[in-house]
Amino acid sequence: MSTLKIDNLNVMVDGKHILKDFSLTINEGEIHTIMGPNGTGKSTLTKVIMGDDNYKITKGTIVFNDKDITKMTVDERARLGIFLGMQLPPEIEGVTNADFLRNAVSTKEGTNFKLMPFIKKINKITKDLSMNPEMIHRSINLGFSGGERKKNEILQMYMLEPSLVMLDEIDSGLDVDSLRIVGESVMRYYEEKNPGILLITHYERLLDYIKPNFVHVMYEGKIIKTGDFSLVKEIEEKGYTEVVNSANNE
Repeated sequence: MSTLKIDNLNVMVDGKHILKDFSLTINEGEIHTIMGPNGTGKSTLTKVIMGDDNYKITKGTIVFNDKDITKMTVDERARLGIFLGMQLPPEIEGVTNADFLRNAVSTKEGTNFKLMPFIKKINKITKDLSMNPEMIHRSINLGFSGGERKKNEILQMYMLEPSLVMLDEIDSGLDVDSLRIVGESVMRYYEEKNPGILLITHYERLLDYIKPNFVHVMYEGKIIKTGDFSLVKEIEEKGYTEVVNSANNE
């Protein structure tokens, strides 16, 4: 059973304290959504879990599958099965999607890697995501629209088969049709592989497709309120300010 356990995590970047005594546990098969105002540390959280060394952990631990990963590198965490779909996926000129994914999957699978099943799978997922098949032979995200970049992140998720999936505002930049495709694709992966999922989003529309078990409101670097899907409705109706004020008065 895959479990992520974050305990009393404190993080600084550029001399500023971002995460403050942050704690969260995500078990296999659970979908957690974190919502909250801009600048409260949501994206920072995903980057710290993934191992971005621009962020300094001053206190606390991150444990994944009973292994303390607090000081592990990004590639070590990825090998354990942690994946981050980024809010702003970068362009990587000169490296094609196909080459990148072939190297990543072959590194993961080792001697079990077979080229033909890899080709069949990448072609199928590309079709399922309504991506132009030429995109897998182009430089990563080079000239891609916002929606195409987000679909490319989901393609990577499918090919790497992580047991912990983090999606940081995967819905931003998507039109209505692309949002449906991405949302349904994530849920299909969830039903097939039963991973733990951490979603960062501002909007209910993504959650029309990806139904969370737990919804957390994050404010000033920590979770201040947790509930079920009804909390999303409360945020939509009242806004963050009223929800935050209410939580602080409880």
